[in-house]
Amino acid sequence: MSAYLGIVEPKVFVSSKKMASLFRRRRLVPPVVSRTVLHDYTSSYWLPRDTKFGTSFSICCCTRHFVSSTGATKIDFTDLTHPHTWYLNARRKKRNVVLHVGPTNSGKTHQALKQLESSSSGIYCGPLRLLAWEVAKRLNKAKVPCDLITGQEREEVDGAKHKAVTVEMADVAHDYDCAIVDEIQMIGCRTRGFSFTRALLGISASELHLCGDAAAVPLIQELLKVTGDNVMVQHYERLSPLVPLKVPLGSFANIQTGDCIVTFSRQKIYKLKKQIESGRKHLCSVVYGSLPPETRTRQATMFNDASSEFDVLVASDAIGMGLNLNISRIIFSTMQKFDGIERRQLTISEIKQIAGRAGRYGSKFPVGHVTCMDAEDIPLLHSALNSPSDILEHAGLFPTFDLLYMHSLLHPKTGLHQILEHFVENAKLSENYFIANCEEMLKVAAIIDELPLGLHDKYLFCISPVEMDDYILSQGLTQFAQTYAKKGIVRLREIFTPGTLQVPETQTALKELESIHKVDRGISGKSRVAEAGGKKVNSSSQKLKPLIPGSRTAPLKASLNN
Repeated sequence: MSAYLGIVEPKVFVSSKKMASLFRRRRLVPPVVSRTVLHDYTSSYWLPRDTKFGTSFSICCCTRHFVSSTGATKIDFTDLTHPHTWYLNARRKKRNVVLHVGPTNSGKTHQALKQLESSSSGIYCGPLRLLAWEVAKRLNKAKVPCDLITGQEREEVDGAKHKAVTVEMADVAHDYDCAIVDEIQMIGCRTRGFSFTRALLGISASELHLCGDAAAVPLIQELLKVTGDNVMVQHYERLSPLVPLKVPLGSFANIQTGDCIVTFSRQKIYKLKKQIESGRKHLCSVVYGSLPPETRTRQATMFNDASSEFDVLVASDAIGMGLNLNISRIIFSTMQKFDGIERRQLTISEIKQIAGRAGRYGSKFPVGHVTCMDAEDIPLLHSALNSPSDILEHAGLFPTFDLLYMHSLLHPKTGLHQILEHFVENAKLSENYFIANCEEMLKVAAIIDELPLGLHDKYLFCISPVEMDDYILSQGLTQFAQTYAKKGIVRLREIFTPGTLQVPETQTALKELESIHKVDRGISGKSRVAEAGGKKVNSSSQKLKPLIPGSRTAPLKASLNN
């Protein structure tokens, strides 16, 4: 997979002579291919080399030059002000970029997918594995062979010229006829926004379709001013009515078939489920983020099935994207959530995203309704639904592996943790960008740096979806990395004893089971599929089997009392 490099070490200036010596050591071609002046102080270098996987790719360095007191030309590798120049393949095209913007349930993504389906080759990039899975399934069903590539898996279809991927797996090396980046407003996400920026600037496609909230339009237009692309904005209206109610739910006795109660913690979800089911009129499906995608899909299927007894849904904001749900009425149990840092009020965009799930077009509920459990939250709900979302002002950026690699050539004794810290603290950015939050990556790097692993392996561990404040997850990652450093392959039975896990009966036991599943699917998934375009890095690890017996349904069979 191609990767593109903008800078190396913060506060490090490398002379041309030292740079040439680095290339000789690595048997690389010196940077003499391109000397195209981009601005009055900027040049572009094309640096071809081979990856550890044997794939040839180029690194584009947009750098600031100056002459030292000794007369030598030096390069400021901290300059990240022109990230569009990192992606030479995309810059060779004059892309037609179409922004499909509108509210939830407006058909914007459907229209983009029709273009993808009719294209000769293409790629869909979504924020969730579940979304990529749904698109791959749709295209294959339409007789358009489509691969599925996520951080956990790679399912290849013979003759496929289309891919459905999670956005982090977007391939910026290949040319496509058509590409889609879904939920493009996530470019402003403080932790994952950089992946959407990379897809926006780096995907080489004749047509690039961006689907999401209109709040992202001004920022996208600004970012693409320097790329030479044609940009068109297509607005959509909601296909079915959404009616905000003036009265709250009040008592649970007022719960009806097709209702979805939204809250923002696992404990509260199961508490509400128990309260509703105690009335003996309804059974509840549950959906929340830490459930495995397969479990979420099964729960959604049970809720959508008219013949099922599970006619009410209790969910978190995980329903905001990735699931087709036959919801009649959305009920907010609260208008606040803890976002990992603080407890805060829901944003306008979040309220709209969740509320819009009611009354899906073509479902048995042609009109959607939305209300709150408490009367005091009704004014905020109405205000949010009648207001435009906050305009995005900044897009995320983060160093690629190749940038970290070039840094390590200059400082071979520097650990990954120190590399990341220096970069975050010193990188130069334009006013349209911010450096993504890498707090979790730094926590992982602090542990991984102590092990005898190469930089690429350390990087893969650092981008694993692990919450280091979760004791089981942090221990699982540490044991996995230690075993991998010793043997080069990890079998999960060496970390967990098969057959010892039981159906959870308490909230604590459920949380532990979910954490173990994350180790199984998340960390081991990184050993199956490399971040670089989904390349397999250890074919023998493909033999790993899911550890958790009945993991798809076990969390939902339990009677959770605590």
